[in-house]
Amino acid sequence: MAIEIGAEAPDFELKDNHGRAVRLSSFRGAKNVLLFFYPFAFTGVCTGELRALRDRLDEFVNDDTQLLAVSNDSIHTLRVFGEQEDLEFPLLSDFWPHGEVSRAYGVLDEDKGCAVRGTFVVDKAGTVRWSVVNALPDARDTDEYAKALAAL
Repeated sequence: MAIEIGAEAPDFELKDNHGRAVRLSSFRGAKNVLLFFYPFAFTGVCTGELRALRDRLDEFVNDDTQLLAVSNDSIHTLRVFGEQEDLEFPLLSDFWPHGEVSRAYGVLDEDKGCAVRGTFVVDKAGTVRWSVVNALPDARDTDEYAKALAAL
């Protein structure tokens, strides 16, 4: 079960596709965070969703907001994927311990070993203000993220 609206967002530190450590709490007091979990790099629906974010990047990475995309892929896979798709936002690896952050947010499919499609808007205070969780085959609507962020 996904973490509830109004709960404090579990803090984490993960490596991005360039090997840099990214900590959620480093954005507290400074930026809202669009936390975007996806199953796997190089898959059809995931690639489409990440391209949609890339194409509207100024809405999700700016002075007020930071997009963090999380999958259970290795940082090496994410580096190639990010370069191939021209993704200029952090692709975080929840690879080891496998799925620890996905599990903390309640979006890890234990049987498949990957995150389901969960998205969370975390405000500057570190509180989850909005979320959506879709099954593996069901793409999410990028417009909904923009509306949730605009409501903060």
